[in-house]
Amino acid sequence: MNRRHFLTTSTAALAGSLLVPASSHALDLTQAPLPYAPEALEPHIDALTMNIHFGKHHTAYITKLGDALKAANIGKTDAIELISDIKSLPEASQMAIRNNGGGHVNHTWFWKWMAPAGSGPTGPEGKLGEAIQSTFTSIDDFKKLFGEAGVKRFGSGWAWLIVTKDGKLKVTSTPNQDNPLMKGIVDAADLGTPILGLDVWEHAYYLKYQNKRPDYISAWWNVVNWAEVAKGYAAAKA
Repeated sequence: MNRRHFLTTSTAALAGSLLVPASSHALDLTQAPLPYAPEALEPHIDALTMNIHFGKHHTAYITKLGDALKAANIGKTDAIELISDIKSLPEASQMAIRNNGGGHVNHTWFWKWMAPAGSGPTGPEGKLGEAIQSTFTSIDDFKKLFGEAGVKRFGSGWAWLIVTKDGKLKVTSTPNQDNPLMKGIVDAADLGTPILGLDVWEHAYYLKYQNKRPDYISAWWNVVNWAEVAKGYAAAKA
């Protein structure tokens, strides 16, 4: 079995499971394989970036999270639960768990929110599409707002589409590896279930796009896994 076939078939059973919904599904200290080959997102996301991003950066977040939990003698390993209530953890361990737990959770979702161009819907459809148009006037207006959230994020961070506690869609942005599940870290108005997120750390795009973050964001729309985003939306609304 070659690497491409293994990466594709070994994760088929996991499709959709990470986002049903994000706020309640356990995520331990393991790294699921990519749901596609590293080169599958080219030319929009290059294979070298994917290999480094997945194999080095994401792996390091998991390792460092495990080290932080061990150092603090914390037996809980559900990363989503940990980052959702960081303020309840020992103060000395909060920053390490916030950064590395957030990095693990965010990247686990990020891989699922992408798929090879042409392998699925080219835009939001069904109830998700209706909700985006109702909330943001049009799909293009949503993309513009979301893209601006990524472009204007100073330094490293993420742009997000979330479902708020009252069931509304909202575009937000967080610094570093923070995410909209982090009570006590993120403003209350920006808390919610992430259904789409974009990594705008330089390690996500610099090898191909250098300092041209807007070009990266524009290209990224070609590999958004809208079927997965729709699953997340349906789960968050359930």
